[in-house]
Amino acid sequence: MVERYKRILKQLSAYNAINPAEDGSVHCFPGAVIGLKYHDNLALNTSDIPGGYSMSDFKHFLRKSYSLKITTASEIEHPKPVLILISRRTTRKFLNEDETVGLMEDLGFQVIITPPYNMSSLDKFAQVVNSCSVMVGAHGAGLANSVLLPAGAVTVQVVPLGLDRASAANYGDPARKIGVQYLEYKIEAEESSLFDLYGRDQPIIADPQSIHLKGYDVARAVYLDGQDMKINLVRLREILVQARKLLGNPTSFK
Repeated sequence: MVERYKRILKQLSAYNAINPAEDGSVHCFPGAVIGLKYHDNLALNTSDIPGGYSMSDFKHFLRKSYSLKITTASEIEHPKPVLILISRRTTRKFLNEDETVGLMEDLGFQVIITPPYNMSSLDKFAQVVNSCSVMVGAHGAGLANSVLLPAGAVTVQVVPLGLDRASAANYGDPARKIGVQYLEYKIEAEESSLFDLYGRDQPIIADPQSIHLKGYDVARAVYLDGQDMKINLVRLREILVQARKLLGNPTSFK
């Protein structure tokens, strides 16, 4: 963690970060702040923070940490809008990813496909994301990288079956606070690999809420860890067209 986030840690203190896994010596300090306070998903409660920092301030902090030059999507100088696709390799992956990329290219996007291992170097990855005007990905931690998009860019979240509420809370609701325009593509039951396993009438398909009532671990095993998606390209096309329109008339963010 110390190595991965070293650019951020250097901005937080005038002193070098200590990695206790590598440095076993004793260190003495006159005082310490212990633990983290969770405000919400991709959110800051300005009234609880000395100085009243907001998510806008946090984005500015990230831009400074990673020397990101592009502030707004309109500053991106490229003949085509650049779209970054967060490609998954285990769960919630797009079973027809090649066809999905083809659709994006047919609509005039330059597509950058980013598998998880490409995100390991945040120094390089932050620069890539900052140069994009659209991010597309299935519900998951990869979408947290939308904080690195320039203001006015568009995030398209693909919402798997049974994850409507989590998708909205984790990435939909926070989008505007980080200066990003938000669209979502909610898959239909037939697009989920669960449909072929269980059929239309089973509660996993017909009544996801009943599965969530059995507890987080049960719901996670089914909807987060147990499904992939074959995207309906006709329906997705409509969302991507909307994304292009939003880029042509970006909302003014404060």
